[in-house]
Amino acid sequence: MPSPAHDTLNTLFRNRPTLAVELLKDLFDIDLPTDTLVKVAPADLSDVPTQPSRGDQAFTLGWRREPLHSVIVELQDSPCEEKRQQWARRAAALWLRLNRPVLVLVLCPDRSVATWASQPVVTTLPGYMMHPLIVGPEQIKPITDSARAAEHLEAAVISVMAHGGDHAVAETFMEALGRVEEHHGAQYYEYAYLLSPTEVRQVMEEIMPSWPVHSPFAREHFTKGRAAGLSEGKARAVLTVLKARGITVTDEALTTIRSCRSQEQLDEWAHRAATALTVDELFV
Repeated sequence: MPSPAHDTLNTLFRNRPTLAVELLKDLFDIDLPTDTLVKVAPADLSDVPTQPSRGDQAFTLGWRREPLHSVIVELQDSPCEEKRQQWARRAAALWLRLNRPVLVLVLCPDRSVATWASQPVVTTLPGYMMHPLIVGPEQIKPITDSARAAEHLEAAVISVMAHGGDHAVAETFMEALGRVEEHHGAQYYEYAYLLSPTEVRQVMEEIMPSWPVHSPFAREHFTKGRAAGLSEGKARAVLTVLKARGITVTDEALTTIRSCRSQEQLDEWAHRAATALTVDELFV
């Protein structure tokens, strides 16, 4: 089950498919055509017969029948070698389908995760080693011009994700939201909040009450932000109890607990965690 952050990343790139090409050209100096069609890969290309990967998005450059390239976009917020193997399998499967170059672009909000993810992926297929293209805080330039941020909201979201712990970057983003229609501002605030690490969310919550105080969007999303922060704390409490009792938490259960926004459900899981013998007993 894709996490809210993965769903958000997919939405962000679907809103602006050319964003993947722009990042590849600007950050990695990869020569890709700027005048060709960039589209979300159709289901018969994205649903490849490999072990299931969670939350990734694929794009094709050029016409569907004869694409020039394919790009896979992923979000990685913690080390997981299994996910790196999935990137390699996904890239190989798309290459087999298209017989065209496939690039794997991975966004990592955390510097240490970006360093870990940047290593070549060694596979069990002799001779096949996949080199992911990592976009971490070191590669992302902070946007501190609100006019530019308003014109390129997707890039501004990524800037906040990587550098929003700096109040100037977060304030620039908030000012940019004031330059666009309110419903767009609400959407892109939500994107940035869901993609950002906890410390960046805290900065956004600190800024929100004072900007703009008259906006219903500000009041609504500040309230949502506080609720999301409370949910995160309760999810951590559930996981802490399970860890202290030596109960193994599967990746699926971890995603379910972390993505839950129901205060009542998290309270119930915390109660069950105190006596459960397996993680599955939380969900019965």
